[in-house]
Amino acid sequence: MIGGTASATVPFIAAAVKSQGIGGASKISIVAAIFMMAFSVLRWGRYVALVPLPVVTGFSCGIGAMMIIGQLNTIFGLNITSSAGNPVSQLMQFVENLGETRSASLMLGFAAIASTAIFARIYPRSPGPLIGAGVALLLSNLLHLHEKEVGVLSLSIPPLVGFSWAVTDIYTVIPSALGLAVVATVNILITSRVVDHFRGRSRIRNADPDAELGAYGIANICAGIFGAPVSVGIPARSLANVRCGGTTRVSNIVHALFLLLFLGLGTQVLARIPLAALAGVTAYIGFCLLDWSAWARLPKMRRLDCAAFLSTAVGILFLNAALSVAIGCAFYALKPLLAMLPQRLPFLPIEGQNLNRS
Repeated sequence: MIGGTASATVPFIAAAVKSQGIGGASKISIVAAIFMMAFSVLRWGRYVALVPLPVVTGFSCGIGAMMIIGQLNTIFGLNITSSAGNPVSQLMQFVENLGETRSASLMLGFAAIASTAIFARIYPRSPGPLIGAGVALLLSNLLHLHEKEVGVLSLSIPPLVGFSWAVTDIYTVIPSALGLAVVATVNILITSRVVDHFRGRSRIRNADPDAELGAYGIANICAGIFGAPVSVGIPARSLANVRCGGTTRVSNIVHALFLLLFLGLGTQVLARIPLAALAGVTAYIGFCLLDWSAWARLPKMRRLDCAAFLSTAVGILFLNAALSVAIGCAFYALKPLLAMLPQRLPFLPIEGQNLNRS
């Protein structure tokens, strides 16, 4: 599993920055990391790891759809300044502005998607997204297209964030940090389950969910000191890692080393990559996360599994990841109560009963 920043944590960080500045966001991130380490010590991670497979699959599909919707504006070159709340609102905003599509941006975006898909199909272990971005960059230079680019990225280490603690933080920081810790915990452990799902591992895996949670807690304390947002599991990069043959924790280290290498030696090349190309490869990974085999099995699923799967996937588009997972799991928690309904309500037909019988 590859970690990084995710949209699920943005509302908490943005609210902290708005009310207390970067220092306030750092405090919330650090306290959230401490909560995550406490969850690890209390061995609560194992319970999140018991989330039913339909909920895990629904989480993957919901995240995939959210990723695709989030990249449409960039792929189509739409200049939309305001960002709507949930992905469904963003999709409606995209449709309303579809007439302002830039053909050059659309061409680069779909060139990245097509080349990524082709190389992933022919050479499954090849870095398809990297090749797709490279093809779009080459096409942009050959046709002299002037679309928005990534720009120069800095390798310098940011300074330590200055902040002070106050008694009022008990009422302002701790509640927000606890909510952020819960969202991050669910995201990390469900993403880990998604990675296992796409690896096709049916046996119990060796990784300890509590250890994963504790590791992210330690990392986020270090990140918070420098003002970096909370890091969680990223389905897009994790799936790309799996598709390229990553099987051990070494792939995480190699991932980080290549990022340093690209930023250190290829800054000028990275700066020229069109944003539409990055949006295209991100949308492609989102398409892969949709798990089309699950949709094909949908008519054959039990009604309980189907309801949990759909509620989780759709809930992510309207609500958030943590709440959607909770709703999906609630169906299984309510199963014993639903089984008692025919006995407590005699006028309801029992499943399989002949309704024509007087």
